[in-house]
Order: sequence, then structure tokens, then C-alpha cells
Amino acid sequence: MRIARALLSVSDKTGLAEFAKHLHEQGVELLSTGGTAKALRETGLPVIDVSEFTGAPELFEGRLKTLHPKVHGGLLHKRDDKEHLAQAKEHNIPPIDLVVVNLYPFEQTIARPDVTLSDAIENIDIGGPSMLRSAAKNYVAVTVVTDPLDYPRVIEEMMEHGGNTTIGFREHLAVKVFLRTSQYDAAISNYLGQCGQGSRSNFIVSLPLEMDLRYGDNPHQKAALYGDFKSCFTQLQGKELSYTNILDIEAAADLILDFVRPTIGILKHTNPCGVGQDDEDLRVAWQKAFETDRQAPFGGVIVCNRPLTEGVARIISEIFTDVIIAPDYEPEARAVLQKKKNLRIMKLNDAYLASKRAPVIRSCPGGLMVMDRDHTALGLDNLESKVVTKRPPTEEEMRAMRFAWRVVKHVKSNAIVYAKSDRTLGIGAGQMSRVDSSRIAVWKAKEAGLELKGSVLASDAMFPFADGLQAAIEAGATACIQPGGSMRDEEVIAAADAAGMAMIFTGHRHFRH
Repeated sequence: MRIARALLSVSDKTGLAEFAKHLHEQGVELLSTGGTAKALRETGLPVIDVSEFTGAPELFEGRLKTLHPKVHGGLLHKRDDKEHLAQAKEHNIPPIDLVVVNLYPFEQTIARPDVTLSDAIENIDIGGPSMLRSAAKNYVAVTVVTDPLDYPRVIEEMMEHGGNTTIGFREHLAVKVFLRTSQYDAAISNYLGQCGQGSRSNFIVSLPLEMDLRYGDNPHQKAALYGDFKSCFTQLQGKELSYTNILDIEAAADLILDFVRPTIGILKHTNPCGVGQDDEDLRVAWQKAFETDRQAPFGGVIVCNRPLTEGVARIISEIFTDVIIAPDYEPEARAVLQKKKNLRIMKLNDAYLASKRAPVIRSCPGGLMVMDRDHTALGLDNLESKVVTKRPPTEEEMRAMRFAWRVVKHVKSNAIVYAKSDRTLGIGAGQMSRVDSSRIAVWKAKEAGLELKGSVLASDAMFPFADGLQAAIEAGATACIQPGGSMRDEEVIAAADAAGMAMIFTGHRHFRH
């Protein structure tokens, strides 16, 4: 049977006018509501309001429009069941053969930093999910569309199959509907559970498969990516992504977004191994980052918070790199990098900023752990009031400490960073004791031929003993920024005072496990 009647009610009107025009040209009667009906009429298409179709007015500021037996009966009754058909005729319920619905933008609404609970509640769609589920349940007879990207395929199917769609395609669309409504319900329940108005007793995740990954941690481990990674990062060239590539890309993007000045970072296994800044020339920023550790960048990840220039691309192309990430690329830079076919070139999209507000989700035995994301370098406000030593830091030391604190936040704990105001000098990561991390950072600086005299030290957490700070003093550091909070803080402060070192307690730690 041909599709004779369609109900269209969408928030996202992308491609709607052209799609509805095709339906009209194929003789499909158009039912619609509110803003969708208005948009279609403005294109000259004949539209019947749902309120006219049902004989019931829209009520309560549009909250009640489509929850009506004539709508859901038109969707749900079986076209090959004599009793269903008799009841539909008795109650004057004509069939609705096509439903086009996408939901109120709840996820986009709660992503706004200024969203109120009232705004969120008003963007909970009721009629939309109900229509989608009714239509999807009866996919044997009803075509249901919730994604504008499916409009062209629907038209193709109708043109190829006498005005209708195939059962296989309708089933495919129905599966997409149930996935979409489950995601929508999950977003609502998760949000309300964090507003103080509900319970955090459940956490729901429902994500579509985006791609199979090249492999996991190792080639013998299979891995897959679920969600919408491609909205945050666009791969411009290179081999398929692996599980570890995804982790590295996220770590690099998180690092670079903590800096405003033109900055380049180099990472290996999610740890920064060099960060440099320069306001005039990205090549200088690269050189500062690279000089911190000339060995670790081999097979590493490079990230930049400015469009990558040809000059930097030529320098980078001289070493083996796994992934490069930037907000954009000069055409000449792309031409240089394209010569390395396997090199993964990633474009950092604006959508990643919104995704950083989402919690961190990690599997654990028997379930999941959910944690607020550590997306801000805490404790950098009013640093002058947080000096705990006799000598306050100089202006240059203060700038260097702000820089080092933003870097150490992204180093695996126990984390130590030696730095100047625009570059790292030595990084110690992931050791079982803090003093070992400090000694490794000193060793790395010496290996690189970098002078630590006059540098500043950043520690992601407190010094439990003075020995870690003493290693920094012996290396030549003159200032330290750390959270404080140790039982032996007085001992650590005394060691700093004895060496004439300036020290700041931020009051916040930045562990990264």
C-alpha cells in the first residue's frame, strides 16, 4: 500500500521543507503541529493541523497535542487485522503511514552553562517519544523517521517501491527510534538525578556503535567506539584509530584547552612530555616543547591550540609521530603532512568543549564508576594570598607557577613538573613515591641539557615529606606550587624557607590516575 498520510512534528527542521515537498508531490497528506506546520505553510505546502485532524485543541501551552486516540490509533492498528480495521472505521481513525519526529532539544538545553531546572523540564518531550514508539512498534505497516539524514533514503524507497518503503528499511528505522528514545530517557534521568531533585541511584548509558577500532591496548584485544566521537574530532587522514589513540587524543585535547596563549604540547601514553608557548612563532613553541624530552615524542601525539602552520608541519614531519591534533591546518601544512599517509591528522571541533562537561565514566568489576570531570585548573585565583613562605614569589616566578600548575594537572600522579613561564624543563610522572617523580624530572632535564636553576616546581598533590622538595631545591628550583595539606606541611615550609624558596599552597590537588 502507498503511504497516504504523514504526521510531521520536528524541532530540527534541517531538510524538512524539501522532504515534505517530495511527499506532497507523491500525493501524501500532511499532518503537522505548531512551528512545524507554520514552517511548511510558509513554503506553500498544504498542511492539516493535528488539532483539526483529532477534533481536540492543543492545550496547556502546547504540552498536549498528539496524545490522542486518533493519532495513536492511526499508528498502532494492524492493517491486516479485520477486527482492528473494523474498530478503526467505527471510531473514524484513518491510518497514519509515516511519522517524522525529532525530539525537543533536551540534551542541547542542559549543555548550556546557564540552564535552569525549569528550562530543562520544559524541554522534556512527551508526545514525540510516544508517537515514535507507537510507530516503531507497528513498523510492519508504518515508516518512522527520527533522523533528518534518513529523508533522502525514504524518498528513494518510495520512488522505487510504488509509494511505500520496504519492510527491511522500516525495521532499520524502528531500531533507530528505540535507540534514540532510550538515549533521550537516559539523558533526562541522569540530569534530574544530579539536580538535587531526584535520586542518583541509577546511571544509564545508551550509545550507538560509531566504529570498530583498530585494536585495544594490544593487537590481540578487540575494541569498539560508541557514541559521537566524530562530532568532537574529525579525522582528516591516516590509519584507523585504535583504543590507545582515542585515549591519547582526549588527553592531548584536555591539556591544550587549559591554555590561552599559542601553545604546543607533546604527549606519550597520555602523559605530557613537553609543553611550550610563544606569542609570535609556533615553531618556537614547538622547539620549547620538544627540547624538554627529545626521545619520548617518537611515536607520540602533538597538539596545538592554533591552526597548524607550514613551518611547524615541516619540523614535525622530520620525526615519527602517531597523531597530530589542531583546531585547523593551513593548506600548505596539510600538503606537507599528506606525504605521511599513515599519520593520523585530527581536527579538534568546537563540540568537544561541550562534551567536557560530561562526567567521566569508567568500568569496574560488576559495573561502572561515574565521576565529575576535572576540567579546570583550580586554585589559581588570588595566588598572592596563598604564599606560605617568608619570601613571596617574583612576578616571573608567579607566571611560571601558573603555567606549571596547568601542565602538572595533566600528568599521571605522582606528578612533578619543572618549568619556566613558557616551557616545561623536566617532567616526572606516575611514580610510586613523589620524591622519585621529582628525581626523574631532574634527570630528564639533565638528559635534555636544560638548566633548572631559577625554575619553578609544580606538584599535583602535597609533599608528604620534605625530601621531594629538597630534591627540587638541590636541582636549583626557586619556587614551588603545590596543594598543601600534609601533616608535615610545617616541615616542608621550613625546608623551603631555609633555602630561600617561595612556595604557594593552592588548596586543591589534581590527581590523575
